Amino acid sequence: MKYVMLGKQSDEWLTRHDERRRLALAKADELGITFRSILYTQGNYDFVDIADAPTPEAMLNFSVWYVKQGFGSFQSLPAFDDAAMAAASKQE
Repeated sequence: MKYVMLGKQSDEWLTRHDERRRLALAKADELGITFRSILYTQGNYDFVDIADAPTPEAMLNFSVWYVKQGFGSFQSLPAFDDAAMAAASKQE
């Protein structure tokens, strides 16, 4: 399942970017989550990531772990490609 992640980094970890990134990627890999894109933004969110997770539970596990580390927080939004939307729109 593909997810769009909208997140905010904690103040404490802003100056420890490399360490936070390394730890988060290792945990994601352990859970079978692959990041397709990691982008840093200005505005309401500090980052927007695109990730593939094997199950919703894997993403939930990662979310809880991320917050427990004090890294910040994020929203994970299930994302669907155009073919899925086209198929769903043909349903009655």
